[in-house]
Amino acid sequence: MDQTGQSNPLGEAPLFKLICKFAIPSMISLLVSAIYNITDQMFIGHQVGVLGNAATNVAFPVVTLATAISQLVGVGTAAHFNICQGAGQESDAKRFIGNGLGFMCCAGVVMMGALFLFKLTILNLCGVTDEVFNYANLYLSVTLFGIPFFIFFTAGSFLIRADGSPRYAMGCSMTGALLNVVLDALFMLVFKWGIFGAALATVLSQGVSGTLCLWYFNRFRAFKIKWQDLRLQPTYVWEIAKLGFPNCLTHFLMMVVNVLMNHTLVFYGAQSLYGSAIPLAVSGVVAKLYTILSACSIGLAQGCQPIWGFNKGAKNYRRVKETFKKAMMMGLMFSFTAFLLFQLFPRQIVGIFGGGGELYFQFATKYMRIYLMLICVVGVQPLIVNFFTSTKKMKQSMILSLARQGLFHIPLILLFPMWLGIDGVLYVGPIADFLTFMLSIILIMRYFKELNESEF
Repeated sequence: MDQTGQSNPLGEAPLFKLICKFAIPSMISLLVSAIYNITDQMFIGHQVGVLGNAATNVAFPVVTLATAISQLVGVGTAAHFNICQGAGQESDAKRFIGNGLGFMCCAGVVMMGALFLFKLTILNLCGVTDEVFNYANLYLSVTLFGIPFFIFFTAGSFLIRADGSPRYAMGCSMTGALLNVVLDALFMLVFKWGIFGAALATVLSQGVSGTLCLWYFNRFRAFKIKWQDLRLQPTYVWEIAKLGFPNCLTHFLMMVVNVLMNHTLVFYGAQSLYGSAIPLAVSGVVAKLYTILSACSIGLAQGCQPIWGFNKGAKNYRRVKETFKKAMMMGLMFSFTAFLLFQLFPRQIVGIFGGGGELYFQFATKYMRIYLMLICVVGVQPLIVNFFTSTKKMKQSMILSLARQGLFHIPLILLFPMWLGIDGVLYVGPIADFLTFMLSIILIMRYFKELNESEF
């Protein structure tokens, strides 16, 4: 196929339908990926209880770190691939895909080995307590075997969508997620394997998703991929990492925030009437709920990435701007819907993940309503970060990637509880969301104001 804006649907198809074609499968894929952890949380909450929920929260930073690595490789590779396609540079596009695949395989194996080597240190860093340690240690010990598969299918999904097959990427995630539900029920309800069963179900399901993702690259649409294409070349690896770094940084800082939150909740929770286990468990539930909204917001942004990248390479700048405007309206609609649900039905939503007594629900309801108070604007930042990344505006992308978690969230977590105790943690969320939203709007408005149709 002639990779120009005139022959490729990315350059000529109606924008709303095109965004839906790529974004909806992307959102579903990320939602399904979130279900891996949410399903475990639900089964563990009902079968093990509060300590089980706390254990999965202690292990959750590892999942966030694996997601960060996946974003580094997947976003960087897919963006370069689409830009090269739009510019008609097929040889470079092939090299980026080959290096991306080799990169993600190496990253998964290296990360799994490093995490096993420093497992006990990681548990302590993630805020494990004595009463939670056995559950957290067992859960993490098993789920680490799934890290290479998780990174491969998460990063590989970016490449599959960039190749024009968003439904296949969605199918990889959905198959694994449905299998995870079935295996969770079998291992925990029938075999009574407890938290070990939930962890084993996750690993097996990730293995299936990773295998399906690997199979796709035997029939890559743009060109045939050969074994020699997977040989890593430092120049291409560096370019991939450089373009994917802002998205990676966002998730890495999310992991840092998660760790700090765990330690803060344990410390100040022990000084409150809730104790340390309840805040740790509630934080885990809310973190998993937050991944649902993130899946919609990031999925929308990732769905737009091939459109932005291709048209940027083809110098069709007006189409890039129109795609951004339509995506922004859709993102705000998703965020506002989530805001209404979390404000109106907090107790009912938390109840899905199991019970823990009246104190548990009291804290969970307050936590959700306050911490997620401004979730209606959360979708703006990932959309703008991906926009800047897809159009190679790395300075703006880097600033926004640092914003919510690094510039605002971390300092607020350290300061507010000193004045307000455990309630101070709750107010960190809305304040960080507001400041990030304002910074995002300022940067994108300044960029569009300075944008010249002859230069991008």
